[in-house]
Amino acid sequence: MTGESGNVAELATAAAEHRPGRDALIDTATGTTLTWDETDRAVTATAHVLRAAGVEPGDRVALRYPTSAAFAVSFLAVLRAGGIAVPLNPQEPDSASEALLAHSGARVLLTDRPFEATRQAPALVEPVLSATAEADPFPQVTRGGEDVAALLYTSGTTGPARGAMLSHRAVLANVGQLRALKPAPVEPGDRAYLAVPLHHVYGLGPGLLAVAAAGATAVLSPRFEVRTALSDCLTHRVTVVLGVPAMYAEFAARPVDELGECLATARLLVSGAAPLRPKVLAAVRGATGLAVFEGYGLTEAAPVVTSTLVTGYAKPGSVGRPLPGVEVRLVDSDGSADPAPQDPDDPDDTFDDTDGTGLVAVRGANLFSGYWPDGAHGPGDDGWFRTGDVGYVDVDGDLHLVDRAGDLVIVNGFNVYPHEVEDVIAELPNVAEVAVVGTLDERTGEAVKAVVVPSPGTALSEQQVVDHCASRLAGYKVPTVVRFADALPHSATGKVSRAGLRDAPAPGEDGGHG
Repeated sequence: MTGESGNVAELATAAAEHRPGRDALIDTATGTTLTWDETDRAVTATAHVLRAAGVEPGDRVALRYPTSAAFAVSFLAVLRAGGIAVPLNPQEPDSASEALLAHSGARVLLTDRPFEATRQAPALVEPVLSATAEADPFPQVTRGGEDVAALLYTSGTTGPARGAMLSHRAVLANVGQLRALKPAPVEPGDRAYLAVPLHHVYGLGPGLLAVAAAGATAVLSPRFEVRTALSDCLTHRVTVVLGVPAMYAEFAARPVDELGECLATARLLVSGAAPLRPKVLAAVRGATGLAVFEGYGLTEAAPVVTSTLVTGYAKPGSVGRPLPGVEVRLVDSDGSADPAPQDPDDPDDTFDDTDGTGLVAVRGANLFSGYWPDGAHGPGDDGWFRTGDVGYVDVDGDLHLVDRAGDLVIVNGFNVYPHEVEDVIAELPNVAEVAVVGTLDERTGEAVKAVVVPSPGTALSEQQVVDHCASRLAGYKVPTVVRFADALPHSATGKVSRAGLRDAPAPGEDGGHG
């Protein structure tokens, strides 16, 4: 595989050399299918187009596509031309993308549709996707290793979005760390279904780039619709599914026979970006005979840190152990490390203040180089990066995530982790989804607020939610505010966006207890 000192675009070149006739990209929306030889030539032809548009080594180049062959070719072409890729969310308003264009300094945008700019309009470029693309060999580009390959903007849940500087070294290191698993998540003979957004690091690294490193096949879909997804998995004989909990929840809701038939060729189901409910995991296993393996990652780690694939055992509630070459430890808020804490003593009141939880810190070659443009707030001099996630390690040595430190609710000085309360509320059979946040309270400083989406056609009362929580949790953790909603806001990867729920109502939110 391409070494960590190389350029990420060399993954396509290596795949073309070793598996030239293998299908590389199958775009289910457009019907475009490219082999690895054709993909590598399309990448080179597009790199020439970028150079003709004035792109020089080190220039930032934005790309705004859904999950597609166009995104894959464009991303690799930017790196082959020596540029820095800036993936944008194709679903966000042009004004939001324009703000990121300005922040990154990107003046060229690869896109397939018009772009409304209020300030300086970027130069619009389209990739070359022809299976017969011919281009002269591209001049040797020396950028690689510690040079920045991509700026990936974080969701900014606690403030403005920040551009994480991912070097070629970091991206290739994480691809190599995934490849070191036995078996690897993507093997050369695999056909991997990717409907997660490629502009997000989860779809990009463990998805597209892992496929390229293996010389496997990516079956690409611009959006997830459960019946279409299952049909695509059946038609293209998919062997690996890279998904998020919302996808698996929809899979689990389909008839058992349909799910089993459409995923009959699958060997591996992987989930990330948010916790997977145990009942969803059990339903999928019951229909397919396959476990769903979960992992933990973040943009700043390019992205995968831990996975249950390390042990080969899909343990409900756990995100597994560190990948080969990645170190994880739990630290206090001041950064001092403690021995790995064990499970809390009280299983009915899981995350008390004395439970031994800590902030997750990570060290490895896959870490980013700080935030754009000056590299601020990157790993410390000792190589460790504190993630802002709170977790604990169980008696087997597996990591469990509790919550984001910024999501912590403090009631009368006592810590309440939203995830714990959400798990308890989700035990109720009429709950489809739930999010817990803190809300201002004159008496206690903060109070617990639950926003609940009932299952279709079912009835659920505020008092039922409160009574169930009171039977399972300490009093200060019981919601004092319960609201019902038609839906919860989600990020591009299906993670619930709690920030908008603290004060603003959720879509279709009704009044409630309080």
